[in-house]
Amino acid sequence: MIDILGIVWRWNVKPEIVQFGDSVFGLRYYSLLWALSFIIGFYIVKAIFENEKKNLDDLDNLFMTMLLGTILGARIGHCLFYDFHYYFIENPLSILKVWEGGLASHGALIGIMIALFIFVKKHSDYKKLWPIKKIVNPKYTYLWILDRIVIPVALAGGFIRMGNFFNSEIVGKYTDGFFGVHFVRHFDHDLGYYDKLPRVPVQLYEAICYFIIFAIIYRYYWKTKGKFAPGLLFGFFLVTVFGARFILEFWKIADVTYGGLNTGHVLSIPVVIIGLIIWLKAIKKQKTLG
Repeated sequence: MIDILGIVWRWNVKPEIVQFGDSVFGLRYYSLLWALSFIIGFYIVKAIFENEKKNLDDLDNLFMTMLLGTILGARIGHCLFYDFHYYFIENPLSILKVWEGGLASHGALIGIMIALFIFVKKHSDYKKLWPIKKIVNPKYTYLWILDRIVIPVALAGGFIRMGNFFNSEIVGKYTDGFFGVHFVRHFDHDLGYYDKLPRVPVQLYEAICYFIIFAIIYRYYWKTKGKFAPGLLFGFFLVTVFGARFILEFWKIADVTYGGLNTGHVLSIPVVIIGLIIWLKAIKKQKTLG
């Protein structure tokens, strides 16, 4: 429909593609897109491994480790960062209820980084230097694997935000601008009724940003055939993904504020700073490599 102030898209799509009776279980667009991101990501990394003559037998272990790290990190991150008191004090068993929603991208990042660290250690040889063991002749270095994994992760981020759009969740603030989406199925808990006004489709904007970032790093990898300074793609990923996240948070509904910033802002700032340090160091090293 067309509003006097601009275009308003009425969004009333069911989040379930198929639902099994009256149960909470069924096939959702979110689940399909989430699974699709892992399937496509697997083949992207497989092509990278083939290009750089890495052992394809390690792929299954890599993705199982990644899958576990992503789910655990995203869920624990959401419970820890966004509603600590409810999950860890009042209802700790609710942490296990992933089907009720609640996954945090910052937690997923931490989970992925821990998972990849474990993967690198598992595929390395060690030399005992009392009282510690030193990694020698690693099959994969930490930055090498991070530089490659962020390619499918950026794509997954776009798919997941599309899933949020289908779920009518993580909606933006009300808008009277040129373009807005009326999320008919979104229940405003503060007001106590379903949405009646258009909102900023911030999930779509975030998905578009992630797809663009994916296209950039994917193209750069294949343009250089994987020959670039360690940390270059990983640093760029952190700066651009969480930089975009920081900006778009201003249009999201925020439950907690810190001097005008919400939890998403506060969590994104250190990630961007760390990413900028890694990226600038990699750029400097890239110049020496020619």
